Amino acid sequence: MNTKNMRPLLLFITGTLLLSGCGNKTAPSAAETGMVHIPGGEFTVGSDKVDNEGLQKKYGFVDPLFLDEHPTHKAKVHDFMIDQYEVSNAQYKAFLQATHRREPDAWIQNGYNVREEKLRAFDITLLRRAATDYFKLDRDTSKMSREELLAELEKIQKSRDPIPVTSVSWFDAHDYCAWAGKRLPSETEWEAAARGTQGLEFPWGNEFDLKKTNSGQGRDEDYAFLPGGSFPTDKSPYDVFDMAGNVSEWVDDWYQPYPGSDYKSKNFGQTQKVARGSNAASGHYALSLFFRSALRSHLEPGTSSDDLGFRCAK
Repeated sequence: MNTKNMRPLLLFITGTLLLSGCGNKTAPSAAETGMVHIPGGEFTVGSDKVDNEGLQKKYGFVDPLFLDEHPTHKAKVHDFMIDQYEVSNAQYKAFLQATHRREPDAWIQNGYNVREEKLRAFDITLLRRAATDYFKLDRDTSKMSREELLAELEKIQKSRDPIPVTSVSWFDAHDYCAWAGKRLPSETEWEAAARGTQGLEFPWGNEFDLKKTNSGQGRDEDYAFLPGGSFPTDKSPYDVFDMAGNVSEWVDDWYQPYPGSDYKSKNFGQTQKVARGSNAASGHYALSLFFRSALRSHLEPGTSSDDLGFRCAK
């Protein structure tokens, strides 16, 4: 690629807030986003599993497996509501349009930050470059007319709208939920919504089935994530979807030991936030342990990752 010739397009895409211009939009209501009511009660949290198979060493994991889930315990949760699906690109885009906040880096790389009217303002040369280098259109763009290109790019944009937003930090997720009149779920709330009162191993039951969740198996990495509810079998007892696969999710809590735990970690404290659930980019499709509802992950709150999104609670 001739980077000198690409420079005008790169500056055009990254140098302006292409999503801005609709500052009078209001936050979506609970009815618009779709929330599920979780009755208060006592729920099973954590696990007592141990790594008897030496999986940590076998796969080169840094942290010991399971130990931060110890011990299994009961936790009381008050009534709350949680989004039935992970927050989508389209929902997050409405937030950016209203707040003039910076879009995720991934959107700059793949062109999702470019609005339709901006695409229509491109001349045919820039349009072809955008289609090839940003939208990754798998066609010979030199043989496509302007209208054919626009139709294909707009189709790509619309197909991305319902996919869960990723590449957002904990702070981004927190602020979106606040803007929407909600909040991030606590770690306990998330696990209660995923496991139900029976303390299920997976949202659908106690037996792992790779076909029940979006693990990304058999799909190109660029198309690993799917619109919420694409796997009807990845559904918790409360009809909350995609809590095993699709994208991992930020929750509100700092990464701390559970009550009664004797496990020590240098990461415990108020330096890292918890993420729950696995994702379609985990890379270990055969390891059912990644898709368990008790699994805990932890990252610094400023981290953003292309497989990490969120949902809100209220």
